[in-house]
Amino acid sequence: MAAAEPYTVALADDVHAYVQPDGGWCLNNAGFVSDGTATLLVDTTATERRTRALGAAIAATGAPAPRVVVNTHHHGDHTYGNAFFAPAAMIVSHADCRREALAAGHNLPLIWPTIDYGDVRIQGADLTYRDHTTVHAGAVDAEVIHPGVGHTVGDSVVWLPHRRVLFTGDLVFEGGTPFFLMGSLSGSLRALERLRALGAETVVPGHGPVTDPSAFDRTERYLRFVAEVAQKHHAAGRTPLEAARSTDLGEFAEWRESERLVANLHRAYAELDGLAEGAPVDPLPAFRDMAVMNGGEMMASHA
Repeated sequence: MAAAEPYTVALADDVHAYVQPDGGWCLNNAGFVSDGTATLLVDTTATERRTRALGAAIAATGAPAPRVVVNTHHHGDHTYGNAFFAPAAMIVSHADCRREALAAGHNLPLIWPTIDYGDVRIQGADLTYRDHTTVHAGAVDAEVIHPGVGHTVGDSVVWLPHRRVLFTGDLVFEGGTPFFLMGSLSGSLRALERLRALGAETVVPGHGPVTDPSAFDRTERYLRFVAEVAQKHHAAGRTPLEAARSTDLGEFAEWRESERLVANLHRAYAELDGLAEGAPVDPLPAFRDMAVMNGGEMMASHA
């Protein structure tokens, strides 16, 4: 069944979220900020068709075409549309996001080859930062913050203090299972503390409906749950797949992408073995194990 159509949520006169239901694999959110004279776009989408629809949604609000695009991390569902806004728009990201985006290239078709991605050209950032920067969309100031290694090594969040709105990227999946195979379990917990400290009232997750700061608590509970499962089964000598198969998900059973538990355990095990936060973990065994957890089939992407 095809996913529902994307929709735009006006969070304030100058801030909109762009939500792609149901928020599952490769159905990410974006957002845009505009004072009517200039527009900043937070993330793009995975395909040409979806990115063109995002551009049309921006235009439908009366906002001008984006002058700046901020990537929250390097995954293709958030970056494959970059080139459709460049060179008119400057692409901004964490330095490690640019590096990883260029290194990954067109990797999503390797996982989901039947998706029509369209004429996608990989476009890394034109401007990178390390810890914190401020981007201006006309009269609107947007703080771009690296909260440390979390979902990936090059995460950014976009904080709008004047509206108390926070775009978290994939540090938060509302209604979906967190995923930190390419980042860090311990780093994700620290990142959540940084996000809490900002004092947001509205939270735009990387996937799923717009929410509020209670999402940080739900995410933290899951992360600590994974840590407990990992410690227990790692000490007993069980593989991540054996651990995942024997684990009752409890309150997290209804979240989308529950198969991500086994991939998250691959990362948690690596950290228990002393691997540095964000250091590469071979994704192929983790994706194979997720397919096993998904009934023996690769997870579906509706992008």
